[in-house]
Amino acid sequence: MLKMIRTTRLAPGLLLALALAGAPARADSDHDRARAAVVAGQVLPLGTVLERLAREHPGQVLKVELESEHGRWIYEVRLLQSGGRLTKLYLDAATGETLARRDKERDRERHGAERR
Repeated sequence: MLKMIRTTRLAPGLLLALALAGAPARADSDHDRARAAVVAGQVLPLGTVLERLAREHPGQVLKVELESEHGRWIYEVRLLQSGGRLTKLYLDAATGETLARRDKERDRERHGAERR
């Protein structure tokens, strides 16, 4: 599991607006850092990440967070996939590469089997 040092969380709509480099918006320092990372090319725009995600991990996006961990930007994405499976993906925000995946349904099944 990834250890968090500094976390930046953004609402998906706001992050998308920042990623598309729209009109300047009033934002706190975390949002400014995220916007600067997108503009500097350190972070892929959320739209690009979501397009790739739809091809590789289809499902309904429930939540997106952008975090800076050890100087590396990470997109944390929560998905609702077929069969009601909840999945959390950690993506390298610079490349879109999947770093880790956690399926909640499997965790519940595993815990249920341990309780029996």
